[in-house]
Amino acid sequence: MTELVTFGEAALRLSPPADARLETADQLDVWTTGAASNVAVAASRLGTDSVWTSKLADTPLGRRTVSDLRGHGITTDVTWVDASGARQGLTFFEAGSTPRDSYVRNDRQGTPIETAEPGELPMDAVQNAGAVFVSGETVALSQTVAETAQAVLRAAGGTSVLGLDYRPDLWTVEEARETLTALFPAVDVLVTNEAHAGTVLGKTGDAPQMAHQIASEYDFQTVVVTRSEQGALVWHDATIHESDTVETTAVEATGEHDAFTGGFLSRRVAGASISDALAYGVATAALTRTIAGPVPTVTPDEVERIVEDLGGGSPGGSGGTRR
Repeated sequence: MTELVTFGEAALRLSPPADARLETADQLDVWTTGAASNVAVAASRLGTDSVWTSKLADTPLGRRTVSDLRGHGITTDVTWVDASGARQGLTFFEAGSTPRDSYVRNDRQGTPIETAEPGELPMDAVQNAGAVFVSGETVALSQTVAETAQAVLRAAGGTSVLGLDYRPDLWTVEEARETLTALFPAVDVLVTNEAHAGTVLGKTGDAPQMAHQIASEYDFQTVVVTRSEQGALVWHDATIHESDTVETTAVEATGEHDAFTGGFLSRRVAGASISDALAYGVATAALTRTIAGPVPTVTPDEVERIVEDLGGGSPGGSGGTRR
């Protein structure tokens, strides 16, 4: 049985090396990235049988995307579209250093996944998987793909997981809130970061209060809130499990949220406790912050060493707090 199926777009990210700028760079690094593919990669590298499914243009860039992802050990199940009139999604990224912000520009309109329908996806694998993950950044691309994402979540035979993953250059806050909340009845586990819980869902207070509000209002089984350099928490069964972060020398933080999700789900589909899964998520995210690029190229030994430093399944010495 497949343990994890993720559905979503994977774009090619073009970035100038080191601290160079897009407008002056004479070469660009190329990365295959996307919330759904990154989650699958992180989980796969920790030993989880992971399948990423999508719809791509049969072009050199589309084939490059699949080749990259297969190199990380995941299974790809792709519906190919003839190259005529189809294109590969792109993301342009320039890393900023304080006080200059990073620059991100998504060029994802007109890609094949906008027309993806359930019949083009491996729905038998979805129905038999331990968990199914869909990303909000994919849902943003078209009404058709939003309806397909809903069908995938509803068909999940195991745990259905939605990543909020709000991208402001893909849609407005109002569009995101309306479309994503319409998916919530089909979702068991919501994964968000603290900022998006406030921006998209309008929640206030500290992260535990936000998680409790979201779980109560939408009747989720589990709510996960990542807090970047402040760690993460999980609301589950009316109990808050919290973890501080791991101190690192940050190289790039763009993939840490996806890495956390992949690390967390890798343990949950294996039957581990919430505390154990939280520790693996925090450790995977911390390692990803130390790696150039958005892809969580971690190893099990590295993650397990950090989990041991965190105290096994009780990160930061923290247990659960009844709310």
